[in-house]
Amino acid sequence: MNETVQSIKKPSECNRIVIKLGTSTLTHPTGRMNLQRFHNLVRVLADLHNAGKELILVSSGAVGLGIGKLGLRERPTATPEKQACAAVGQCELMYLYDRQFSNYSVTVAQVLLTKAVLNSDGGVNAGNCMTQLIQMGVIPIVNENDTVAIDELELEIGENDSLAAIVAKIAHADLLVLMSDIDGLYSADPHRDETAHLIPVVEQINEKIEQIAGGAGTPNGTGGMATKIAAAKIATAAGIDMLIVNGDRPENLYDLFNDRPIGTRFIAKR
Repeated sequence: MNETVQSIKKPSECNRIVIKLGTSTLTHPTGRMNLQRFHNLVRVLADLHNAGKELILVSSGAVGLGIGKLGLRERPTATPEKQACAAVGQCELMYLYDRQFSNYSVTVAQVLLTKAVLNSDGGVNAGNCMTQLIQMGVIPIVNENDTVAIDELELEIGENDSLAAIVAKIAHADLLVLMSDIDGLYSADPHRDETAHLIPVVEQINEKIEQIAGGAGTPNGTGGMATKIAAAKIATAAGIDMLIVNGDRPENLYDLFNDRPIGTRFIAKR
């Protein structure tokens, strides 16, 4: 084992963690909330919060929930329609988070950001706000402000993987966890190649790793493995390890913070 791997901090030793929850983790293919998984997820997150972990959630799902609540059959392509779905869905999303976390006496806060804000002095202010919320015992729930982030919506780069990496950077997180609909990074597309195997550790994001990354994920999401590799570049360059884990089973977070091997870990530059 080389020096880089030996210097990895165990998840159990990480204190401030940014957890990105993808649309596929939160919703059914219909766009409606997967209530059973959502309830289990909130329970696990509240338990980790009670154990002293400083959590920041970056939550997808607003557009997807809006699509479901408005009864649309597919994801819209026009920017105003996406904005409308985001506006409707964001209300539903935060209502569900607030109601479920309150069952465990945990307070949450909504933080809507855009990349323009994060790339300016506003990023420092946002980081300070999230730190203050954590100190007050609150879990910040971050989402991209899709009702005004027109450029991101039109260019389809408004995915929350990179946003989560930027949030981890400005919040001085110890670890970034992306919860998705796949166990981690595979050597090939596991849906097409039976010989594909999970890659447990990525020490360097090189051309080969980038070639492995595929396209978009589920119909109601905008992310895919390529966006997760992009997020890993941001996080690791900032000295933050990143993990991809399967969000289908919220209890995977228990395994992770009990230092059991799970998902794919991208090692930060140190």
